[in-house]
Amino acid sequence: MKLNSSAVSHFTLSAYMDTGPWRYFFFLIVLCLYVLIVLSNVLLVVVICVNRSLHEPMYLFLCSLFVNELYGSTGLFPFLLLHILSDSHTVAAPLCFLQIFCLFSYGGAEYLNLAVMSYDRYLAICHPLQYNTHMTVNKTAALIGVTWLWPLLLCLVMTSLSESLHLCENVIHKVYCDNYSVVKLSCSNTSVNNVYGLFITSVSILSPLTLILFSYVKILRVCFSGSSQTRQKAVATCSPHLVSLLNFSFGAFFEILQSSPSSLIHFLVHVLSWELCSETKAAVQESVWLVKASKVHWMYPDAERMLPLMSLVL
Repeated sequence: MKLNSSAVSHFTLSAYMDTGPWRYFFFLIVLCLYVLIVLSNVLLVVVICVNRSLHEPMYLFLCSLFVNELYGSTGLFPFLLLHILSDSHTVAAPLCFLQIFCLFSYGGAEYLNLAVMSYDRYLAICHPLQYNTHMTVNKTAALIGVTWLWPLLLCLVMTSLSESLHLCENVIHKVYCDNYSVVKLSCSNTSVNNVYGLFITSVSILSPLTLILFSYVKILRVCFSGSSQTRQKAVATCSPHLVSLLNFSFGAFFEILQSSPSSLIHFLVHVLSWELCSETKAAVQESVWLVKASKVHWMYPDAERMLPLMSLVL
């Protein structure tokens, strides 16, 4: 019997297993990760907001990235914490679609943020004299606005298409709600969803990656044609951004390639793999980037002493 997804009252998450007393250990680990992400990102946002000397495009883009980390982690971690301790792993359909919307818009905003930051570094390194002319206050605000509004609009359409599907089942073989998993439950034609999925992938992932690649090709050309001092400054500025990009990309593709879990090992991979750790690593790496910046180092001279401790988290 075909069921409209709006008529489905709940979804069952079958990836959770009965881990007995170990559930409290898993809960503690995930809770620590979530607290670390929240505290580190809130601290960095506050540092940027309260210091007017940091109200520059580079730091404003970083602030947008930190806020997105808070948004994405809040869409995932409280949900996981609740179900790790729960005996019943069902989720109401509206909450499931809300989580799909939050997680996918987080991923899209993350890539766009990284793309905008690479463009900013391209202007700063390749066109330093025209930087202030090109990267004005209005342009900075517009780029941040597009970074947030475009993924939200794309994911709103995607979620609406999935919500209108006729479903044959309501069992999702993951520890959280995922759009592709919901589409697979459909017993009707999903051609529109599949085509839109390809479109949103190209727009949200391939297009930002193309801009990032273009920016770094230009930056590398300047580095190889410039002095050793220029190369050192470019590497110091861009390497944390590249590490964050590669880290998030590995996490995203690792999640895409994961198969349905059938054992305790797979359960642990789902809960403690890249989908959780990538946000923590990205926060630490971006924290190192911010602390190493000259203005932050001047205002907080003892901050650099904490870099080895922050690196241990990685």
